[in-house]
Amino acid sequence: MKIPEKAPDWEGILKAGKIDFAKMTSVEMGDLLRKANKEYLYWDKFKYLNFPGGVSIEEAWSWLKISRIPHMRRVDLLDTQKQPFGYWLPDGILKDLHYIDQHGGGQVLVDYPNIHNEQKERYLINSLMEEAIASSQLEGAAATRKIAKEMLRSGRKPKTHAERMILNNYNTIRNIKDFINEPLTSGLLNKLQASMTKNTLDDPGASGRFRNASEPIQVVDNEGHILFNPPSADEIEARVSELCKFANDEKEDVFIHPVIKAVLLHFWLAYIHPYVDGNGRTARALFYWYMLKNKYWMFEYLSVSRIIVKAPSLYARAYLYSEMDDRDVTYFLSFNTRAICLAIEELRLYLTKQQEELKETMKFLKGYSGLNHRQNHIMHHALAHPDAIYTIEYHKNEHGVVYQTARADLIDLEARGLLDKKQTGRTFYFVPSADIHKKLRSLKK
Repeated sequence: MKIPEKAPDWEGILKAGKIDFAKMTSVEMGDLLRKANKEYLYWDKFKYLNFPGGVSIEEAWSWLKISRIPHMRRVDLLDTQKQPFGYWLPDGILKDLHYIDQHGGGQVLVDYPNIHNEQKERYLINSLMEEAIASSQLEGAAATRKIAKEMLRSGRKPKTHAERMILNNYNTIRNIKDFINEPLTSGLLNKLQASMTKNTLDDPGASGRFRNASEPIQVVDNEGHILFNPPSADEIEARVSELCKFANDEKEDVFIHPVIKAVLLHFWLAYIHPYVDGNGRTARALFYWYMLKNKYWMFEYLSVSRIIVKAPSLYARAYLYSEMDDRDVTYFLSFNTRAICLAIEELRLYLTKQQEELKETMKFLKGYSGLNHRQNHIMHHALAHPDAIYTIEYHKNEHGVVYQTARADLIDLEARGLLDKKQTGRTFYFVPSADIHKKLRSLKK
């Protein structure tokens, strides 16, 4: 990835008296600033906007920077030159936060009562898989989603380094709720990183500990270009201590929105880069840990990394902009709150589709005369309980029929492709077909 172009020296332009303040207060400039802050543009995008007549690009950029400074709120994260990072919340981020607060606590699951617990559990497992795969792909794991999901679903052992990364990521995120009542410590971070990197490092001894002076590290792109030089190893302990303090402090007179704090923790750990490997995955796990700790239960069902992996260069640029542009983390916040909103909307669309499909199939089933009342009962139950198991004995007792009648009902549903027959030892049982909705609606009335 090409490193973004360095922005003009706005302070130099200001000191040189090259800003026409009369032009800067025009209605047109006000509209321009609102657009730039809504999308939170850096210089490389800002310079292509349409500027009012007589206003130079450099002059406009300087005015944009001046307009942002009074809003900045400093955090205790220092760059390698010991200068603090800061952020603010323009309208675009505030709008995203409102949306996340509306839907991130789990209300969306209550809004869809016809989506049964089994389906929600299915979606939860699928989201954990998606997050594990996408988060690992962001770190270079070369494995397809199809193959990775097959491995996770079947429980087979990973065959490649990439599959091991994905399995580790899956196990770590799946178990992260076990730690939400704990304060953040270096020990907890090491535990997360160790889980992420188990059996994947050239030096197994680097798992579960901070890097040392003999392990220099640089962040590079796919072409080997240096993007970032993290703080030196001798600073890691102190920096992680500040990170933990920031995560654990709940000062009554200082409020930081939990979503903002979670994203800042994500950025902070990635900036310190305390490990030889697994920094990005651990940083994203830390984000999930803090969101669940603050009762944003919807995040169990979200894969934010799945959104990020669709635009990995934008994710990387959000890091770079934040470091390059006077340590302004607002770029990273803006990218991540938007990604979170997209992940929530993806879940809402899925649940809406599932509910509509369920209603449509139930309506069809009601008017379909090809099944007897006992079979209709099974189909209604199977649609709402896709993980249900039906045995001949249970069906016999449920409807008070003889064994042969119960067997005939289930065998007929299997022949229609609505149930699948399984076997454990000598016992046969039946489960709903994976595409039961489609098959039911394909039946002729």
